[in-house]
Amino acid sequence: MIYARYVSVILASTLKFLGGPLTGLALGLYWLETALCSTLGMMISVVLVTYAGAALRALVARFRPQKPKLFTKRTRLAVRIWKRFGMAGIAFLTPLILTPIGGTALAVSFGVQRARLLLYMLLSGLGWAVVQTLVLYQLPLLYSLFKH
Repeated sequence: MIYARYVSVILASTLKFLGGPLTGLALGLYWLETALCSTLGMMISVVLVTYAGAALRALVARFRPQKPKLFTKRTRLAVRIWKRFGMAGIAFLTPLILTPIGGTALAVSFGVQRARLLLYMLLSGLGWAVVQTLVLYQLPLLYSLFKH
């Protein structure tokens, strides 16, 4: 039955990274279990998007026949992050602002090598999983300290 909890955390963090730590806290998992499952969930998304990127682009192109705008606010921001910080910036922002799918798709669109992309995303996922999980798990303690 504990495996269902792990799977819930993994699935929650495949779509939105913060969903993993929130789910782990709600299900009463230890912080380390939650952090590892959240990282695993993110990496499942990263691997799927990395290796299925061409097929996903073809699928999107089929359902969106008109040519998309090239310079929107989002694309300008993505290019600015890429030029300023490179793959490290995209990996750093993926768990915070971008989703695992969105950050990976952005990195794939800039032509990052698969091994480099996977390494950066793994390191970012592990780091942010520990930080976000510990912060969420300590919120009740922090609340009680500042309550009085």
